[in-house]
Amino acid sequence: MSILDALRQEFVYEAGVTAKLLERAPDEKLGWRPHKKSMTLQRLSGHIAELPLFILSILNKDELDFVKEGYTPFEPATRAELVAQHAKNVSAAEAGMQGISDEHMMQPWRLRGGDQVYFELPRVAALRSMVLNHIVHHRGQLTVYLRLLDVPLPGVYGPSADENP
Repeated sequence: MSILDALRQEFVYEAGVTAKLLERAPDEKLGWRPHKKSMTLQRLSGHIAELPLFILSILNKDELDFVKEGYTPFEPATRAELVAQHAKNVSAAEAGMQGISDEHMMQPWRLRGGDQVYFELPRVAALRSMVLNHIVHHRGQLTVYLRLLDVPLPGVYGPSADENP
C-alpha cells in the first residue's frame, strides 16, 4: 500500500465523521461565536468544509501562496450549503488522491503568503499537518461550539454522551 493510499483511507473515514458534525450546525446560529476573538460558527464550519481542497494543492503544486492565488474564505449562508460544499470538496480531494508515488509524497511543499514562507515540509507531512490534523483540530472546536449551543453531538470515536447517556 502506498503512503497516499493509507492517508486516503484515513481521510475518507474522518470526512464521514466531520460530515456528521457539520450537519448539526444550526442555520440560525451561524453568526454566533463563543468569544469576541473566536471565529463565528459560519467561518469555523466553512473552514472545515474547505480544508479538503488543500489536498489537491499539496499533491499537484509545489506551493500554495495565499497572496498570489487570492484566497477567499468559504462562508456558507446555510447548513445545506455547508454540507454540500464539504461533500463536493471531499469527493474532489478523494478523486485527486490516486496514482501518486511515494517518491512524490516525499518531495517538498510550501505554504506562503507572498514573501513570508509559513512552512516547507515533505508533501506527506504537509498533508498530515495542514489537512488531516488541521481538520481534526477545528472539528474539536466545532464540538465545543455545538455543545455550548446545546446541540446534541454525534459520536466521533465511539458514542457521544448524547447518543449513549
